[in-house]
Amino acid sequence: MAVPRNALKKWEKVRQYALGLPSATEEHPWGETVAKVNKKVFVFLGVDDGSYPLGVTVKLTDETAHAHALSCPGAEPAGYGLGRSGWVSIPLEPAGAPSAELLCDWVEESYRIIAPKRLTAELDAR
Repeated sequence: MAVPRNALKKWEKVRQYALGLPSATEEHPWGETVAKVNKKVFVFLGVDDGSYPLGVTVKLTDETAHAHALSCPGAEPAGYGLGRSGWVSIPLEPAGAPSAELLCDWVEESYRIIAPKRLTAELDAR
């Protein structure tokens, strides 16, 4: 199953943005791509090999952002009980999926929730 090009481009933009945040690292637990800060995941990027629909999972504790993310086509609280603490899975392939810019805003919010204060201060100083 081929991944739609626009979804793949969006995914790559979000991945690059996430990895550009202070002290962010990429890891591949469970064969999935994740971005971590301080050994903690702040965005799940899934797999980009077409074996599973392309999407991102972020932690959003701001009620407005959380509700907005959940209103996206196909979005749902993340599995494994993560949804209870604000994690939202957002697919990138459906028509009406959020823009790369909006996804990057959500990735940054997720980063700010997970990252230590000194790193969010470094981000603010940019």
